[in-house]
Amino acid sequence: MIDVRPSQQMRDLGVVQRGAGILAEPARAFDLPAECDAAEHIVDELFAAMERIGQVHPFAKGMGLAAPQIGISRAAAVVQPPGDAPAIVLLNPRITASSEETDEQYEGCLSFFDVRGLVPRPLKITVEAAALTGETVATTYERGLARLIHHEIDHLDGLLYTAYMRTGVDPIPVEEYRQTGRAWVYEGA
Repeated sequence: MIDVRPSQQMRDLGVVQRGAGILAEPARAFDLPAECDAAEHIVDELFAAMERIGQVHPFAKGMGLAAPQIGISRAAAVVQPPGDAPAIVLLNPRITASSEETDEQYEGCLSFFDVRGLVPRPLKITVEAAALTGETVATTYERGLARLIHHEIDHLDGLLYTAYMRTGVDPIPVEEYRQTGRAWVYEGA
């Protein structure tokens, strides 16, 4: 059997890879509730893609997927927290507040899955997102979930996690990354 690189495996599962223009441009917001059907369809596509990906790779830290990663330049993302918590659907999300307190943890990205990067992120963020009805809902996320949500919102803004890494810190090959299969660790958690 030929050993397939993680990035090739993700490409084969329909995940757009780093270097594609769609990952570097802001996604188009939905006009809700007018585009309710389009938003629902794209969310269904995201869940289907996550199902395919989850069949071949376990995600102890949870998992997220943004529409641009499956070739759709619209402001939709889905985050599956670790464990049995229900998935979080984000439509037109934007971060409205973030804590000054941060930490650095390794992140991976389905769009360049051969490496992991040490990324500083706020420990708490508040996100406003649209419901299908068009109303705006604000939710506060903390620690690992804040990290997952922030990562996906970045995709919708045309950013990859490497944009946040400290100068002089480079992603490491997945083979050197030793925390695979373990959740992020937080002080006092």
